[in-house]
Amino acid sequence: MAEVLSRYFDGLYHSDTGILKEVFHPLAHYVCATDGSLVHRTMDAYFPVVDDRPAPAARGEARVDEIVSIAFAGPVTAVARVRCAIGEKLFTDILTLVRLEGRWQIISKVFHYDLQPA
Repeated sequence: MAEVLSRYFDGLYHSDTGILKEVFHPLAHYVCATDGSLVHRTMDAYFPVVDDRPAPAARGEARVDEIVSIAFAGPVTAVARVRCAIGEKLFTDILTLVRLEGRWQIISKVFHYDLQPA
């Protein structure tokens, strides 16, 4: 489990959709309502957003990755709460994972972000 979350952090920090495609199930959902409206994307809609943004690594941003908790609902279902930062946003992600074909994959990402002081 920690390995897939580490790869998730790597994919975000380097804006590398090749890595993110390894950790997300192709039918995964990306959801946020921080600003009061619902943002919902499929992976086909989410990956181009990642491809179009400058990578935090390329901007020299300090890496902020933390696994806050992991809870297993059974042998093939888990929920991870993680934190990371991109630009001025500090994210708290709730990742639901399923174990299929011998590996853990993120099937949903629901997140909130706070703006960090400059």
